[in-house]
Amino acid sequence: MRNLDIFNESKKYMPGGVNSPVRAYKDVDVTPPIIKKGKGAYIYDEEGNKYIDFVCAWGPMILGHCDDDVVKAIQNTAAESIAFGASTEIELKLAKHICSTVDSVEMIRMVNSGTEATMSVVKLARGYTKKNKMIKFAGCYHGHAGGFLVEAGSGVLTEGIPGSAGVPKESIVNTLIANYNDIQSVKVLFEKYSDDIACVIIEPVAGNMGVIPAEKEFLLELRKICDKYNSLLIFDEVMSGFRVAYKGAQSIYGIYPDLITYAKIMGGGLPCGAYGGKKEIMEMLSPMGPVYQAGTMSGNPVVMAAGYASLTKLYNNPSVYENMEKLSQKLQKGLLEIAKEKGIPMVVNRCGSMITAFFTKKREVRNFEDAKTCDAKLFAKYFEHMIKSGINIAPSQFEAIFLCTKHTDEDIESFLEAFRSFEL
Repeated sequence: MRNLDIFNESKKYMPGGVNSPVRAYKDVDVTPPIIKKGKGAYIYDEEGNKYIDFVCAWGPMILGHCDDDVVKAIQNTAAESIAFGASTEIELKLAKHICSTVDSVEMIRMVNSGTEATMSVVKLARGYTKKNKMIKFAGCYHGHAGGFLVEAGSGVLTEGIPGSAGVPKESIVNTLIANYNDIQSVKVLFEKYSDDIACVIIEPVAGNMGVIPAEKEFLLELRKICDKYNSLLIFDEVMSGFRVAYKGAQSIYGIYPDLITYAKIMGGGLPCGAYGGKKEIMEMLSPMGPVYQAGTMSGNPVVMAAGYASLTKLYNNPSVYENMEKLSQKLQKGLLEIAKEKGIPMVVNRCGSMITAFFTKKREVRNFEDAKTCDAKLFAKYFEHMIKSGINIAPSQFEAIFLCTKHTDEDIESFLEAFRSFEL
């Protein structure tokens, strides 16, 4: 069947024809390619079209699609264990590996998604501090739990939804909003609610309003404020963890949170999430402590095997990060040079192998307000040109370009050549 036929048929059985809103390509007016297979840095749709993939499943396929070692781990595990709802040795191996190789993670709890990790970690922070409120930052997306859907980025921003229907006011009464890279906005909230702020949760490298790295001085001050008021600092590294560096953004900045969330990469492409941190805090979780969180499929053996294969491969081959950094620099530099030549207003932000080209006349993009100045219509035109040129990028101005270990110089050249032929 053609992509359009499959998409139209899907609309009869799934809302909007999709199981995640951004897949509908609603804001770019392009028929979504229906993907059939992927290998390395390439994916293929049902019509046989080949794309160089810079979405990488929205980040997790850092080793490329169907990496041989990950596939082998999945096959070997699935042959004798798919799910038990019981403890297995492979979940111990993955937990031990993360705790022994990642700074600030002394204990970890496996879950099934990034949303589950973030909603659970905030509950843990509240249980530990015996406080109610959390501070999040405008434009940061921490999953679709009700308390997070205030001034969120990514799909919510793309869809133009201020929050979400179905979220009662009671769910967000304890959510406070600060401005990214603006420490004064944080200080104002602490001065007003100092006795009841359990935690501050932040993407240290924002990826859901486009890639916007936090400024180091901002994070340093955030760490000091949390310490001063006995609130917990939570890094949401669902997207940046194991990607911008093996140890994530915390290792780049040298600033360490009390708690941290992971997902995406750590499952090797399978549904996975986790949260971890200081032992004294993590031991508040049931069955040791009073904070209840459970999941029948948490620590699923097939997922844990895929995750262990992925993370050990990344850890044992640090040169892959050096290569992705080199290719990412080349892509960033090339985009800026071509944009300047063609008179296209553009800011290109990058951290490691995460990049966003913002179509804006601003000189820099450092927060949510800056990101919202982007020309969505120009982006949509650019997106259509790129995908028709065989370059798969996210169908949203407010997402990242992701590189994987299988991308080559030739792939970057192909991306830049496609952009060079883009006409305003």
